[in-house]
Amino acid sequence: MSEFYKVLVVDDGERSADHALSAELAELGFASVTTSLETTEEVLAILPSPTAILLQMPRSHGHPNYKLFQDLARRLRKLEATSNIPVIVVDPAARSVGGGYAAALQAHVASSKAE
Repeated sequence: MSEFYKVLVVDDGERSADHALSAELAELGFASVTTSLETTEEVLAILPSPTAILLQMPRSHGHPNYKLFQDLARRLRKLEATSNIPVIVVDPAARSVGGGYAAALQAHVASSKAE
Protein backbone atom coordinates (compact mmCIF):
# COMPACT_ATOMS: atom_id res chain seq x y z
CA MET A 1 0.00 0.00 0.00
CA SER A 2 1.82 3.11 -1.19
CA GLU A 3 -0.83 5.68 -0.29
CA PHE A 4 -1.28 6.92 3.28
CA TYR A 5 -4.81 6.12 4.49
CA LYS A 6 -6.43 7.82 7.50
CA VAL A 7 -9.19 5.95 9.31
CA LEU A 8 -11.54 7.19 12.00
CA VAL A 9 -12.34 4.37 14.42
CA VAL A 10 -15.45 4.73 16.56
CA ASP A 11 -15.31 2.41 19.55
CA ASP A 12 -17.49 1.76 22.58
CA GLY A 13 -14.41 1.79 24.82
CA GLU A 14 -14.90 -1.74 26.09
CA ARG A 15 -11.90 -3.35 24.44
CA SER A 16 -8.72 -4.44 26.15
CA ALA A 17 -5.32 -3.28 24.93
CA ASP A 18 -4.72 -6.61 23.17
CA HIS A 19 -7.76 -5.88 20.98
CA ALA A 20 -6.65 -2.37 20.01
CA LEU A 21 -7.40 -1.87 16.36
CA SER A 22 -4.88 0.96 15.97
CA ALA A 23 -1.90 -1.43 16.15
CA GLU A 24 -3.42 -3.79 13.59
CA LEU A 25 -4.16 -0.89 11.25
CA ALA A 26 -0.68 0.62 11.67
CA GLU A 27 0.92 -2.69 10.63
CA LEU A 28 -1.06 -2.44 7.40
CA GLY A 29 -0.12 1.17 6.70
CA PHE A 30 -3.27 2.84 8.01
CA ALA A 31 -3.11 5.82 10.35
CA SER A 32 -6.03 5.87 12.75
CA VAL A 33 -7.75 8.11 15.24
CA THR A 34 -9.99 6.40 17.78
CA THR A 35 -12.95 8.24 19.25
CA SER A 36 -16.01 7.46 21.30
CA LEU A 37 -19.52 7.26 19.95
CA GLU A 38 -20.38 10.51 21.70
CA THR A 39 -17.55 12.56 20.16
CA THR A 40 -17.59 11.21 16.60
CA GLU A 41 -19.10 14.24 14.92
CA GLU A 42 -16.80 16.67 16.79
CA VAL A 43 -13.74 14.68 15.72
CA LEU A 44 -14.96 14.60 12.12
CA ALA A 45 -15.19 18.39 12.20
CA ILE A 46 -11.43 18.65 12.82
CA LEU A 47 -10.09 15.47 11.14
CA PRO A 48 -9.26 16.10 7.50
CA SER A 49 -11.28 13.73 5.27
CA PRO A 50 -10.67 10.21 6.54
CA THR A 51 -10.39 7.44 3.97
CA ALA A 52 -12.97 5.46 5.94
CA ILE A 53 -14.95 5.46 9.16
CA LEU A 54 -14.87 2.17 11.01
CA LEU A 55 -17.56 1.52 13.62
CA GLN A 56 -16.54 -1.19 16.09
CA MET A 57 -19.89 -2.46 17.27
CA PRO A 58 -20.40 -3.45 20.91
CA ARG A 59 -19.85 -7.13 21.65
CA SER A 60 -23.52 -7.82 22.32
CA HIS A 61 -26.57 -6.95 20.24
CA GLY A 62 -28.28 -6.29 23.57
CA HIS A 63 -25.70 -3.67 24.58
CA PRO A 64 -27.33 -0.26 25.24
CA ASN A 65 -25.12 1.42 22.60
CA TYR A 66 -25.72 -1.12 19.83
CA LYS A 67 -28.67 0.78 18.35
CA LEU A 68 -26.82 4.08 18.79
CA PHE A 69 -23.98 2.74 16.62
CA GLN A 70 -26.49 1.66 13.96
CA ASP A 71 -28.11 5.10 14.07
CA LEU A 72 -24.71 6.78 13.73
CA ALA A 73 -23.89 4.66 10.66
CA ARG A 74 -27.15 5.70 8.98
CA ARG A 75 -26.61 9.36 9.86
CA LEU A 76 -23.01 9.40 8.57
CA ARG A 77 -24.08 7.82 5.28
CA LYS A 78 -26.72 10.53 4.78
CA LEU A 79 -24.73 13.62 5.82
CA GLU A 80 -23.36 15.55 2.87
CA ALA A 81 -19.96 15.98 4.54
CA THR A 82 -19.50 12.22 5.06
CA SER A 83 -21.67 10.62 2.38
CA ASN A 84 -18.64 9.96 0.14
CA ILE A 85 -16.64 8.30 2.96
CA PRO A 86 -17.12 4.54 3.41
CA VAL A 87 -18.77 3.81 6.76
CA ILE A 88 -17.82 0.28 7.73
CA VAL A 89 -19.81 -1.40 10.49
CA VAL A 90 -17.87 -4.32 11.90
CA ASP A 91 -19.27 -6.86 14.30
CA PRO A 92 -16.84 -8.09 16.99
CA ALA A 93 -17.13 -11.62 15.56
CA ALA A 94 -15.31 -10.37 12.44
CA ARG A 95 -12.10 -10.17 14.47
CA SER A 96 -11.81 -13.94 14.38
CA VAL A 97 -12.64 -14.26 10.68
CA GLY A 98 -9.96 -14.09 7.96
CA GLY A 99 -7.97 -10.95 8.73
CA GLY A 100 -10.43 -9.35 11.12
CA TYR A 101 -11.25 -5.66 10.99
CA ALA A 102 -8.30 -4.83 8.77
CA ALA A 103 -9.50 -7.22 6.06
CA ALA A 104 -12.91 -5.55 6.05
CA LEU A 105 -11.29 -2.13 5.84
CA GLN A 106 -8.90 -3.11 3.04
CA ALA A 107 -11.78 -4.52 0.99
CA HIS A 108 -13.75 -1.27 1.31
CA VAL A 109 -10.76 0.97 0.59
CA ALA A 110 -9.76 -1.08 -2.45
CA SER A 111 -13.28 -1.02 -3.89
CA SER A 112 -13.72 2.72 -3.28
CA LYS A 113 -10.37 3.50 -4.97
CA ALA A 114 -11.34 1.36 -7.99
CA GLU A 115 -14.50 3.39 -8.62
